[in-house]
Amino acid sequence: MSITPYVEISGLDFAYGERPVLSGVSMQLPKGKLTAIMGGSGCGKTTLLRLIGGQIQPTRGSLKVGGQEVSRLNEASLYAMRRRMGMLFQFGALFTDLSVFDNVAFPLREHTKLPESAIRDLVLLKLEAVGLRGAASLMPAELSGGMARRVALARSVALDPELILFDEPFTGLDPISLSIIATLIRRLTDALGATSVMVTHDVHESLAVVDHVYFMSAGRVVGSGTPDEIRVSTDPYVYQFVHAQPDGPVHFHYPAPVLDDELIAEVL
Repeated sequence: MSITPYVEISGLDFAYGERPVLSGVSMQLPKGKLTAIMGGSGCGKTTLLRLIGGQIQPTRGSLKVGGQEVSRLNEASLYAMRRRMGMLFQFGALFTDLSVFDNVAFPLREHTKLPESAIRDLVLLKLEAVGLRGAASLMPAELSGGMARRVALARSVALDPELILFDEPFTGLDPISLSIIATLIRRLTDALGATSVMVTHDVHESLAVVDHVYFMSAGRVVGSGTPDEIRVSTDPYVYQFVHAQPDGPVHFHYPAPVLDDELIAEVL
């Protein structure tokens, strides 16, 4: 990709204790574009988001956000970098004791010194962008799953971030809500000129809205390309995932000894 990368990852390794999670991961996530990171459960996608946000540190390699090496930032610099980020958590993660309005207002009150009158206007604008200005006074318990995800999306862009991270934004949504969220992610990315990174399992809806895709398996990048390139790819990993094939390089069973041998060993 010739577009300037906003997130640059090179030769990245990460392990939880003795268990390796990521191995030699390299990615260039272009500025102002929407990139999807796909792969089976447990392949390291969400761990990669945590590394980008500086919640955990790599064991080897380089990870730069906006030209800054994340692992070298002190606490104040890391905090400043995170203020330029938005995060849409899996299932939304709304504050259950706060109204829709106050959920979206939270980052504005936490990170700015704006007067309440300005915060009110900004919150209503963000809710209008996701079609929920009329739901401002509702509580999270009164929302459907799709509505709650849209409120969480409004909250994630409240500060007009340069980088937005989406962790499985389509999980648990019906087809209509899923399509609405996908379209909103695309529109908000374009409207803000933001760099967006979306971890997802949903192939069909993602390929319709993203600019670029990386596929991961067992902690490694196994394929990448534009949506058109991905759709016609004959790479075994990519083909298996895109076409939901049960047989291929990605196995159903977690590595284990032969069952008969393990049962016999227990008897002995």
